[in-house]
Amino acid sequence: MNFLDKLVGKKPAFTTSDAIQKLHEMEFMLFKKQEYLESKIEKEKVSLVKNASKNKSAALQSLRRKKRYEKQLQQIDNTLTTIEMQREALELATTNTTLLKTMQNAATALKKTQVNVNVEEVNNIMDSIADQQELVNEIANAIGDPVDFDDDIDEDELELELEALEERALEEKLVEIPVLPKASTGKIGKAKKSKDDDDDDDLERLVQWAS
Repeated sequence: MNFLDKLVGKKPAFTTSDAIQKLHEMEFMLFKKQEYLESKIEKEKVSLVKNASKNKSAALQSLRRKKRYEKQLQQIDNTLTTIEMQREALELATTNTTLLKTMQNAATALKKTQVNVNVEEVNNIMDSIADQQELVNEIANAIGDPVDFDDDIDEDELELELEALEERALEEKLVEIPVLPKASTGKIGKAKKSKDDDDDDDLERLVQWAS
C-alpha cells in the first residue's frame, strides 16, 4: 500500500483466500441461525398441539409463527447451498492454480537439469554399464566352476595298482592258513574232521572272494 492509498484509506485487494474465509464465516453464522429456527419451530409445534382444542386463537398464532419460521429456514437452506457451491468453486480454483504453478516450476527445473544431458552420451554410459556387468558375470562363472586336480592321474595305472593290492591280500590270506593234520579215528577224529570241514569252507570262501 502506497502513501496515497493510506491517505485516502484504500483497503488492500480482496484475495481468494479472504473470500473463502468469509464464506466459511457466513456458513457458520447461518448454521447457528438454522439451529435457532429449528428450535423455535419445535416450540410452536408443542404450543399448537396444546392449544388446538382449548384456545383456537393461540393455536392459530402458533401456526402462523411456525410457518414463518419454516419459510426463513428454507431461505437459509437455499443460501447455504449457494454459499457452499461458491466456496467449493473458489477452493477448486485455488487448488488448480497452485497445482498449475507447481507443475510449471517442476517443468522448469526438469528442463534445467537436462540442459547438459546428451542422448548419445547416455547411450554410451548404458553400453559401458552393460559391458561391465557382462565382465562381472564371466568372472563369477569362472570362480564358480569346480577345479579338477586329478587331470594328471592315469586311470589305467590306478586299476593296475588296485589289482596288485588285491592279489597281495589274497596271498597273505593263503599263507595264514595252517597245515591240516591227518585225520584220526574215534571221537577225536570226528571232532578234527569237523574243524577241517570248517577250514575247507573258509578256504573255499576265500578263493571265491579272490576270483
